[in-house]
Amino acid sequence: MFNFLKKNRSKSENLGTNKPTSLKQRLDKSRQKLGYSLSSLLLGKKEINENLLEELETLLITADVGINTTDKIIKSTRKNASRKTLKNAESLYQFLKDELAKLFIENNQLNISINETFVILVVGVNGAGKTTLIGKLAKSFQNQGKSVMLAAGDTFRAAAIEQLKIWGQRNNIPVVAKTLGADTASVIFDAYQSAQAKNIDILLADTAGRLHTQDNLMQELAKIKRVITKQNINAPHETMLVIDGGSGQNIINQAKEFNKAVNLSGISITKLDGTAKGGGLFSIADELNLPIRYIGIGEGIDDLKIFQPKEFINALFDQ
Repeated sequence: MFNFLKKNRSKSENLGTNKPTSLKQRLDKSRQKLGYSLSSLLLGKKEINENLLEELETLLITADVGINTTDKIIKSTRKNASRKTLKNAESLYQFLKDELAKLFIENNQLNISINETFVILVVGVNGAGKTTLIGKLAKSFQNQGKSVMLAAGDTFRAAAIEQLKIWGQRNNIPVVAKTLGADTASVIFDAYQSAQAKNIDILLADTAGRLHTQDNLMQELAKIKRVITKQNINAPHETMLVIDGGSGQNIINQAKEFNKAVNLSGISITKLDGTAKGGGLFSIADELNLPIRYIGIGEGIDDLKIFQPKEFINALFDQ
């Protein structure tokens, strides 16, 4: 386990000259903050005592694991240490990995094997990367042999509408769009009817970014979902919150308000390659109790990955 320290330094030094390709490299900043720091803390420790647990608590909080989630992990660690099931630093290291892994919902992948247009409503705060994620998802679904349609529901930003149109033109994917300032619910309503008529497999619906404190915009989001549900009681089949990976713990309260407004069914995290706040995924999964669907680890078309909890854990802890 503690070979991590030497390997981690050498790999980090190479990032300046080689383009990072593996998940470990893409998550290097978060890996330094959590995996490397944990190895450093435990290196040479012969017993698990209260001082070590206090240091561990501080480490987890500063690595954006969150106060509530950290408290849960420390209580479990203290309980197992008192029972002597944790005998040394090596066993503690593995125990912590296992405890963190338990926070994720394993069955986290979308199930799109249905006989109707599968509607994915994408929501989130300003600048989270919703429109880009939609474009990448559309291409990914298309590569799987599915037909896709896009609904340009972010009618507040001309750039968002144009961005979706470009994605559509590049990949021969139809885009339903109206003028700037048009009613978002009507855009998505028209898109859904068109998708049904054309037997489209998946409709990806964009929405304007909004903060949880903007009550009128949150009510508008709830209206959009009601309009879709009136057309099909099962739709939207997925209401996906997109989170900027660099937001840290600030996103928790926002996500809870989005959940109240539209009853989220999944989360996707963008921009994880440029942040040290990857530890925040643990508190997001723990406090929201929602599956993480996708993670973004770069700007390329293939840099949107299906989230695999074990792979993520191993990347952070260099196993």
